[in-house]
Amino acid sequence: MGLFDRKKKQQESLESGLEKTRSSFFGKLNKLVRGRDRVDEAFLDELEGVLVTSDVGVKTTIDIIHRIESRVAKDKFVSSDDLNDLIKSEISQLLLSGTNQHPIDFEAPLAASPHVIMVVGVNGVGKTTTIGKMAARYKEAGKSVLLGAGDTFRAAATEQLEIWADRAGVPIIKQGLGADPAAVAFDTLAAAKSRNSEVVLIDTAGRLHTKGGLMDELAKVKRVMDKQIPGAPHEVLLVLDASTGQNAIRQAEEFSKVVDVTGLILTKLDGTAKGGIVIGISNEFQIPVKYIGVGEGIDDLQLFDRLRFVDALFNAG
Repeated sequence: MGLFDRKKKQQESLESGLEKTRSSFFGKLNKLVRGRDRVDEAFLDELEGVLVTSDVGVKTTIDIIHRIESRVAKDKFVSSDDLNDLIKSEISQLLLSGTNQHPIDFEAPLAASPHVIMVVGVNGVGKTTTIGKMAARYKEAGKSVLLGAGDTFRAAATEQLEIWADRAGVPIIKQGLGADPAAVAFDTLAAAKSRNSEVVLIDTAGRLHTKGGLMDELAKVKRVMDKQIPGAPHEVLLVLDASTGQNAIRQAEEFSKVVDVTGLILTKLDGTAKGGIVIGISNEFQIPVKYIGVGEGIDDLQLFDRLRFVDALFNAG
């Protein structure tokens, strides 16, 4: 598939994947702005309700309202289209005020070799599947990839990752059920050095995210990686299920306390009307959303481009 064809397919997939969110959010927004020719306190109160019920989150909703208030203090808006454009513009600017404004593709040069990525998240968010899709995309981009099956507590987790390793055509380091996850990480990084692997993806346990035991285990895995390869992991990606809405924010709070999360992955956007969580979580934590999942296919794991996301969200065509 050519680059142009892939980008076109991904844009179509993004717009299709956001259909439920767009129908809910844009429907509420259109109803709100229809026939309006000015922004007053009543309008802002109603807009606040639309944003909060679209899972944008209270903090981010307040930020957006303040931005709009600042704009209307100096500008005049005379049509519904003007108001839609204003809201779209302010959401776009809010997202762009975060870090990592420009997405880095799988083909991009790596700052370290091996480049070690630790992937964390609770069970059921699509963590192992996401790792498999990432492995396939890195492999397709010409990178040598090694997987580490560090989720040793969940039955069938290793088998699931093995299926993806086979599908992507990449090797995997594993141990038995109940093995020490830190030992798996240590062995994986040792193998990566001996094999000159360019990208290492380490799966981790995802049970009981509110319990200190699991968080201590994740911190231990991270320390062991650093001993094997100083500076590793180079990325810690937290996978969140977008359909859980505000619960995803609570998970981000818990994990970021322990493992210095460097990027977020929001999955299952195609199955929910709660896509507004992407806006809220990106703004609230100032941790970049790196990937979003908008379907089951490998290409449906997409680099998060803030402008494309907002365009797809507001495209009612």
